Amino acid sequence: MPGALQRPSVVSRISDLIGHTPLLELAVSETGSRLLLKLEMFNPTGTAKIRMARQMILDAEARGALCPGGRIIESTSGNTGLGLAVIAAERGYTFTAVVDHHACTDKLRAMKALGAELVHVRNDGTEELATAAREELAEDLARSQDNTVFTEQHNNPSNGVGYFPVAHELNEALDGRLHVLIGAVGTGGALCGTARELRTLIPSFRTIGVEPKGSIAFGGPAHDYYQSGTGTPEGAEIGALVDFDLIDEGVKVGDVEAFATCRAVARTGLLIGGSAGGVVHVALSRLASLPPGTTMVALINDGGEKYLDTVFNDEWMRARGLLAPTTEREIEELLTKLRRNR
Repeated sequence: MPGALQRPSVVSRISDLIGHTPLLELAVSETGSRLLLKLEMFNPTGTAKIRMARQMILDAEARGALCPGGRIIESTSGNTGLGLAVIAAERGYTFTAVVDHHACTDKLRAMKALGAELVHVRNDGTEELATAAREELAEDLARSQDNTVFTEQHNNPSNGVGYFPVAHELNEALDGRLHVLIGAVGTGGALCGTARELRTLIPSFRTIGVEPKGSIAFGGPAHDYYQSGTGTPEGAEIGALVDFDLIDEGVKVGDVEAFATCRAVARTGLLIGGSAGGVVHVALSRLASLPPGTTMVALINDGGEKYLDTVFNDEWMRARGLLAPTTEREIEELLTKLRRNR
């Protein structure tokens, strides 16, 4: 896998704009340790997951599972579906997204606008996450259909391979000086795929995985949560791409803390998604205790523009018991203190 190259100034496909995303220095401790954000919302569709969406389709084509005019089926909470919708539109495929009402409405609307067919696993309007039911329905829809592929992101090795370029981008940008990599754990593709390739480039760094409280990858208890596109809910199998040998530490973060962090970070001028808020919350809480001069990189896999009706909506937050002004102020004060050191 070659290192990151400069993106050409003129491209012929939207997918040519994938990658080469920037690093933002968000905070610096008094001892010179810094928190850098890998801003994956600068990819098309505003998310990292278009990286692996493209890789899954390229590999399906290469092995002959998907031919011109074919159909792609995936179970998705939104961002993977957005990526697949773009790749399908570019390459002339039909895309069917199996979804539930846990997904942000704006993600569902965007997929439909891009030409995707939406199939709801249930139509009772409940916000309950239904990963297992989605997976089962997607598999059923693909079974015995000619020129149809269920990309099965949770167990597809191409998911992890799609993030190998992130490792090269980080290594090149930081000249190998990366000490801690932290990111959300959902399918496992982004964090573990990046960490796997990064270990071939940088011999020693620590990997921290973050999942919502209520998710089961790092143990129970299991319960519902509102962070979308991340975690493993009760009843769902932990994805094959979650490689615990690549994760040095697993941490859980509650919805209140994750969303309060999103809202505090927004006051610095940056909108990030709900699960990214959880990652930044953990990173900020650890920064001051790191050895002097540590470089910590947080994978920010999603922008906040898709969550204006949820995470950034006081009414929605209050109705679910998630609005926490005191927590927001505490995080904002910590950010202000750490940003003075930059």
